[in-house]
Amino acid sequence: MEEVRFYEDVTGARHGVTGLRGETLATLRAAGLNAEDVARVVGAALDEDFSYGPDVTSATTVAGRTVTADVVAREAGVLAGVPVALAVLDLIGWYLDGPAAKWRVGRAVLVADGARIRPGDAVLRVSGPAPAVLGAERTVLNFLTHLSGIATATRAWADAIEGTGAVVRDTRKTTPGLRVLEKYAVRCGGGRNHRMGLGDAALIKDNHVAAAGGVAAAVRAVQSATAAGLVVEVECDSLAQVREALEAGAHFLLLDNMPPAALREAVAVARDYYGVRLEASGGLKLANAREVAETGVDYLSVGALTHSSRALDLGLDYADEG
Repeated sequence: MEEVRFYEDVTGARHGVTGLRGETLATLRAAGLNAEDVARVVGAALDEDFSYGPDVTSATTVAGRTVTADVVAREAGVLAGVPVALAVLDLIGWYLDGPAAKWRVGRAVLVADGARIRPGDAVLRVSGPAPAVLGAERTVLNFLTHLSGIATATRAWADAIEGTGAVVRDTRKTTPGLRVLEKYAVRCGGGRNHRMGLGDAALIKDNHVAAAGGVAAAVRAVQSATAAGLVVEVECDSLAQVREALEAGAHFLLLDNMPPAALREAVAVARDYYGVRLEASGGLKLANAREVAETGVDYLSVGALTHSSRALDLGLDYADEG
């Protein structure tokens, strides 16, 4: 029997990123995040604040002071982004006075990513010179609120379909430059990742079908030109296309904008083929998630997880100053 490889949670990690502490590197690796990717994204975010010059407000009001502060949840949700926040705290010193300052912001992780949090919960404690803490504050919160919002939305979908055997997945509808982090947040919320880019799987969509001259022709073209074992997924919007894709040897079908009755029919047809996975896509709402999942599909594809999730409200509360 042919072995089918699925493209889920494709991640990696490299070592030796200048400016990140060993503890941070270990935390990123444990989260399945590439340290160089995170350092690049965090550096770009800090550049947005510091490319116009130093933090003139903090330099003139809090120079010489130290502060301890907690990142606190203002509403209930699911936490995501703590490893990224640690990277921000590592790199902020480079934006103040160079490498000599890079280790000087202390931090303690109080809640792990993926945990449910309630209003008032402190999730991260930071301490150090006030200019460093204040300089990092907005960037830390931008990442945490955005990624926690995605994790919270994903968890709502995962809870809605729990027990059905189906899993919620994301798409490539991500914020440019933030795909790796946003897909990480989906995992924190209990979802799984669709392909990370254009090369880790083949997804034959309507335009490919039209250009190739039909579903079967498109499948054959991709299979003949790609490595053995690469997942070939075919977008189908009718049962006729489902049958054509299956007969052509596709093992992964994206069922586009099909109502529940048609999804159930597609599931019944696919049972005659070994190792086939079915993914419902298009027009999915949280209110009908369970009905769709109960048709027997394996995945629910939800682009809104990354392109439309509302940020989760977290803030930085100061405990004491020195």
